[in-house]
Amino acid sequence: MPKIKRIGILTAGGDSPGLNAAIRGVGKSCLGFYGMEIIGFRDGFRGLVENHRLKLDKSTLAGILTVGGTILGTSRDKPHRMVIDGRTRDMTEVIAENYDKWGLEAVVCLGGGGTQKNALRLHQAGLNVITLPKTIDNDVAMTDSTFGFATALDIATEAIDRLHSTAHSHHRIIVAEVMGHRAGWLALGAGIAGGADVILIPELAYDVEKIADAIRRRSRHGTNFSIVAVAEGAMSKDDARSLVAAEKKLERAGTLHDKKEAKIELASIEVRHQGNTLRLAKQLEELTHLESRVTILGYVQRGGTPSPADRLLATRLGSACADLINEGHFGVMVASRGDGSEPVPLEKVAGKRKTVPPDHPWAETARRVGTCLGD
Repeated sequence: MPKIKRIGILTAGGDSPGLNAAIRGVGKSCLGFYGMEIIGFRDGFRGLVENHRLKLDKSTLAGILTVGGTILGTSRDKPHRMVIDGRTRDMTEVIAENYDKWGLEAVVCLGGGGTQKNALRLHQAGLNVITLPKTIDNDVAMTDSTFGFATALDIATEAIDRLHSTAHSHHRIIVAEVMGHRAGWLALGAGIAGGADVILIPELAYDVEKIADAIRRRSRHGTNFSIVAVAEGAMSKDDARSLVAAEKKLERAGTLHDKKEAKIELASIEVRHQGNTLRLAKQLEELTHLESRVTILGYVQRGGTPSPADRLLATRLGSACADLINEGHFGVMVASRGDGSEPVPLEKVAGKRKTVPPDHPWAETARRVGTCLGD
């Protein structure tokens, strides 16, 4: 096989700790070990469309291992549905033209679930594509872990640690909202590590009465405070039933009119869910007669210096990515497998999500130590 000479690299989707470490891992391995040239494209897939690029060399890669965010910038633009001059257009063909124009022989895409789908589309359009799994939610399918998760877990756990003292001092319920719209890995992990008394995740619909009962039991035993770690996507059983019904309605919809109505119904459920953590806190206050306060961790979980675990993972996967490029192995995601890595076909990753199984060891561990999961 002819030697690969020039590759492109981009970061897409939400920012995440470890992106720069991964860029460095790919870059230093490709440059120093394989002698390839690397072009970084700014702001995700839009950079490939608008030719916003940056040559990555030793000086560019120096000092970025510990830096949060991404030196390339990011966006949530989709190649097949990108807003250009106020119009939504399919820019796949333009990306393919620019790929040829710049003499690229491969493109490395760093991102989460959406990026895996977009990368697959480009691979199907004839581009040599390889991806790395990034997200603080740890919900990318077919990989043991994603870089960004370990750092976010540290941050969320430290926040819960700090909330214990104020909850104890004021005899309050402190509800800490943790990121995780469709997957509860972060809330569950931080809740266990931080000693939360209640943990609520999207995979296990909750009954607010059961949560209140657990908090009242603590009060009867002389503990007049509780920490509730709740993923932003956690839902009550009633709301979860409504969501499932709306999703099934969309699946069964035969006409465009029926599909439109089902999508409107789904959107209305999403809108109603906004502010759910505040409503939950108010409900618990009314049911337990304990003062309740809400802390929303938000984007602080994505920021700052990546943890050593994330730097190590991102560097390992970046180096493995360079090996696969040199071997001409494309159309894959570089998945984490124990202390090693494994190329997984993008077809097996795109459109799938790794969620918390109800009987997962983490969930069972939480139950064993007396943590209420709301179900």
